[in-house]
Amino acid sequence: VQLQASGGGLVQAGGSLRLSCEASGRTFTNYNMAWFRQAPGNERQFVASITWNLGTTVYADSVKGRFTISRDRAKNTVTLQMNSLKPEDTAVYYCAARTMGFDARATAYPNWGQGTQVTVSS
Repeated sequence: VQLQASGGGLVQAGGSLRLSCEASGRTFTNYNMAWFRQAPGNERQFVASITWNLGTTVYADSVKGRFTISRDRAKNTVTLQMNSLKPEDTAVYYCAARTMGFDARATAYPNWGQGTQVTVSS
């Protein structure tokens, strides 16, 4: 499984960014795809996840109502639309995949993409 994340950047507070994760290497039936983030000195933190088959989503409380995760099965991509960004959203964002159901623990995901930096200025 290969995951390629893109779309990070610098944005002012209140702005928006769209992250994409291109998945390859196999079919992703029954996979759970997720986004995590890690700020300096902090542990990797769950942000949002989506099941490949049904599109069932789960969000961290800190991003609920501001972020939207979606997947395009034809293009094998997972997208994280981030609106109303706050300085505390600043982190390196990672996409991840696992074969079983939802899990918010980073240790439960064996497949990771490289990170993409998101910086929100105040």
